[in-house]
Amino acid sequence: MRIVVPREGAPGESRVALVPDSIGRLAPAGFEIAVERGAGAAAGFADDEYAAAGAVLPDGGSLYDGADAVVRVARPSPDEVAKMAPGTVVIGFLAPLTDAEGIERLRARGVVAFAMESVPRITRAQSMDALSSQATVAGYKAVIIAADRVPKMFPLLMTAAGTVTPAKVLVMGAGVAGLQAIATARRLGAVVSAFDVRPAVKEQVESLGATFLDLGVRGEETEGGYAKELTSEQQAAQQAALEERVPEFDVVITTALVPGRPAPRLIPASAVAEMRSGSCIVDLAAEAGGNCELTHPGEEIVRDGVTIVGFTNVPSLMASDASRLYARNVTALLQHLAPGGELDLDFDDEITAGACVARPPAEVTS
Repeated sequence: MRIVVPREGAPGESRVALVPDSIGRLAPAGFEIAVERGAGAAAGFADDEYAAAGAVLPDGGSLYDGADAVVRVARPSPDEVAKMAPGTVVIGFLAPLTDAEGIERLRARGVVAFAMESVPRITRAQSMDALSSQATVAGYKAVIIAADRVPKMFPLLMTAAGTVTPAKVLVMGAGVAGLQAIATARRLGAVVSAFDVRPAVKEQVESLGATFLDLGVRGEETEGGYAKELTSEQQAAQQAALEERVPEFDVVITTALVPGRPAPRLIPASAVAEMRSGSCIVDLAAEAGGNCELTHPGEEIVRDGVTIVGFTNVPSLMASDASRLYARNVTALLQHLAPGGELDLDFDDEITAGACVARPPAEVTS
């Protein structure tokens, strides 16, 4: 089975779908891996490393020749889709809930597309859970970004010149990204609080040494582990409570997302206006519009003395480790879809059927 790894072309995307270590795992298992020259350069992986691991590095014009599968990070461009032969397997973050046009393009081309964000969150698919692996990177990096922006240190320091009080950090959303942000902020010595509408995560928050902020708003959890969207009344109550509490903190990191929907607005502009000058908000939901009313997706701004960071691809800022983790997810999915290096798509299997977002009509099973 010939696997193709193209160089990512999306603006700001520095990750690569497979790293040399994963090539070393797949090649002995019967996979032939073709990596476009320069595909891993932005993540710190040189062409020589891929060649040493057993990959071939064809010229760009012949990259897709004989490809059985194309693995990538971001969704392919229309030009890339046109290069794929019908029946080719495509794996990547394909945005099936928000890019209907892109999914239809893949379907019309006759490829079999597997979205990494659609892999079922079940026990035997944990090694393929790319949403979690990339959220881990984002949660860590969000704290590092905030620590760099605020004009004070995170830990408590007692010096001959006096005592430096610790930074106060609020993390909104206790999913994978939020929990990693809590752990990182605690390791840096901050006093950390966390808020989530799901009461079930209170124990996880407290196990990391943070205080669970109970605002009296309760929500339910989906089968995938996400918080269900609140009613308009619940959202209003949540905003009012947060407007009162947010100004207490030096750093606020927001992570609240509802798959396929605009990000819930948690921080109104009025709350930002009450925050101390020098405070920082890192909005990890910026790609879906942002949890803060003032977030500018893709930008970093300062409003009323408060820095608001709305970067939309935070894992790519740590491309090396983000790629390593993602490559392990992709490798696990490839080994599931093609045991022994031979493609064997069983659409009665929960993982295969759940992750598949496009396939030719002939592939449909009753």
